[in-house]
Amino acid sequence: MKIGFGCDHAAIDLKNEMVAYVKEKGYECIDYGTNYDENGEIIKCDYPAKGEEVGRAVASGEIDYGVLMCGTGIGISVSANKVPGVIAAVCSEPYSARLTRQHNNANIIAFGARVVGTELAKMILDEFLSADFEGGRHQRRVDMISDIERRNSKK
Repeated sequence: MKIGFGCDHAAIDLKNEMVAYVKEKGYECIDYGTNYDENGEIIKCDYPAKGEEVGRAVASGEIDYGVLMCGTGIGISVSANKVPGVIAAVCSEPYSARLTRQHNNANIIAFGARVVGTELAKMILDEFLSADFEGGRHQRRVDMISDIERRNSKK
């Protein structure tokens, strides 16, 4: 499984810790940044750019799932959700992370570096990555979401 990570400058340290954590678990990781430069200075970026970049990578199949972080996780997930084919969810606890995969077939998880700490972020990520979409009664609703997206996409 290939996991892509993206963040703005508010979440660099948490993103780097999550990349290392997921690599230790044997997943292939792609780091879309942002990060520190060669002098240890923060490379600033705007969260919409990273949300779109990781969203496009998920939608194209370049990566299987995305993990996004900004201060709250909200702005970066909203940005990713503008990419057709993306279902991104902000989760601040493990239960919602599991259910967003099981019920919503989410392909991106987001959380806030100013909201959750490292250990909680690991638990959230573990639940998201270990859960599978249940289909069944949930498929109809996911199809409805896709229909909304199609009806409202620019032509």
